[in-house]
Amino acid sequence: MAAGGSTQQRRREMAAASAAAISGAGRCRLSKIGATRRPPPARVRVAVRLRPFVDGTAGASDPPCVRGMDSCSLEIANWRNHQETLKYQFDAFYGERSTQQDIYAGSVQPILRHLLEGQNASVLAYGPTGAGKTHTMLGSPEQPGVIPRALMDLLQLTREEGAEGRPWALSVTMSYLEIYQEKVLDLLDPASGDLVIREDCRGNILIPGLSQKPISSFADFERHFLPASRNRTVGATRLNQRSSRSHAVLLVKVDQRERLAPFRQREGKLYLIDLAGSEDNRRTGNKGLRLKESGAINTSLFVLGKVVDALNQGLPRVPYRDSKLTRLLQDSLGGSAHSILIANIAPERRFYLDTVSALNFAARSKEVINRPFTNESLQPHALGPVKLSQKELLGPPEAKRARGPEEEEIGSPEPMAAPASASQKLSPLQKLSSMDPAMLERLLSLDRLLASQGSQGAPLLSTPKRERMVLMKTVEEKDLEIERLKTKQKELEAKMLAQKAEEKENHCPTMLRPLSHRTVTGAKPLKKAVVMPLQLRAGSIPKCRDPHPEE
Repeated sequence: MAAGGSTQQRRREMAAASAAAISGAGRCRLSKIGATRRPPPARVRVAVRLRPFVDGTAGASDPPCVRGMDSCSLEIANWRNHQETLKYQFDAFYGERSTQQDIYAGSVQPILRHLLEGQNASVLAYGPTGAGKTHTMLGSPEQPGVIPRALMDLLQLTREEGAEGRPWALSVTMSYLEIYQEKVLDLLDPASGDLVIREDCRGNILIPGLSQKPISSFADFERHFLPASRNRTVGATRLNQRSSRSHAVLLVKVDQRERLAPFRQREGKLYLIDLAGSEDNRRTGNKGLRLKESGAINTSLFVLGKVVDALNQGLPRVPYRDSKLTRLLQDSLGGSAHSILIANIAPERRFYLDTVSALNFAARSKEVINRPFTNESLQPHALGPVKLSQKELLGPPEAKRARGPEEEEIGSPEPMAAPASASQKLSPLQKLSSMDPAMLERLLSLDRLLASQGSQGAPLLSTPKRERMVLMKTVEEKDLEIERLKTKQKELEAKMLAQKAEEKENHCPTMLRPLSHRTVTGAKPLKKAVVMPLQLRAGSIPKCRDPHPEE
């Protein structure tokens, strides 16, 4: 009894310890059983960038409200108690002296390799208005941002991986859009109007009608991207002379096609997103159109916060559809992408509330779990049929198939001929006389290709002998059934033709036999017909007696 009680006690302790570990680590740790069936989790990585003061003299009279502690943590003054500070820890923290290269190399560049594996990735720039999001993503000619650096490295990777002699052929396309007042607009083709966001059967987000431009070099990218950037909606406010009035999304798609069998196809997507900043209309002085724009921006960002909270709490419904922005970010937050969130904050005390709000959102976002997977499919149609003559397709009559140990034990009802140029494992296919010649050509060419690569043959063609015989017998039975149905169909067609010929004979006017059987029924109508008096002369009318004389 004591041993049994101690065993039960140990089981309870192990269950409690595992539950505590799962609850303490959050959603980023999964059991081994779940990991084998579902894609491995990947937490959203969060980096915070603190921009310098707008003018160099402001830092002396107005000290910053944010201070970095190390490369991953920072602290900010507690507005409720100025003697205390609030500490935050993230995956990376970049201070005022950090460069564009530091941010790109430390947070963005490592995720580009996932695109060559057929997985999705996304980079989001988040923060209040005037915090430097557009500078982080685009930069300047002297200090290029994340987008030009990522495109330059990605195109270089695709050229190296898609070179001659490599197993994969790669191609890159780009699309550029903005979400302005809950409208999806194509920046490459502004005349296309408002676009819709769809979702396919596998959960991938699609935008039908969105322009896609192929690019093979950075010059191609600049030729399409620079004019499209001028189409983005910007406006002047009190805090920023060129404030972004929309969310801009650059979509880069990498397609890979395998040059040799089994001709796999992979697709990886990179989302580079420059979000519009949340605005306080009392400080920005927005009126009219600017007020309407800020309302749409703040609403979409509020829904974005609700999505993050719903994912962290494990709610059954995540409000992706409440906003066009969250609908488009469905893959990036809680979806199938490796996501990087770059939270941009300002050091001035007048931005204190916006900074605290951005840090709180970043802290909640780093708990979101994504599950990236490889978008891979096969292309059976990529292998074209090989033109073979009928003699080469069927093989010489004297070519016999070598009998293996398994076949000697089972036995074969009749010898089977094998093609002279094909593998000997294809000989059972020759008995299927009803097989489509084009299909047989494809099977033979596939077997030769696999044999040239040292493969053991296709799994379908190397089926065991007993299963092949059962399959062949089933096919023969189906052929007999088809022949029986064809014979029955011919009999029915002959019967129908005979009936049509008989009906044609019955309705022929030149035949006397059908006319002899007609019964003349026109005698009675002739006696009381009204037509007869009309054919007589006027003098013969008195001969007719009135059937109803007057009494």
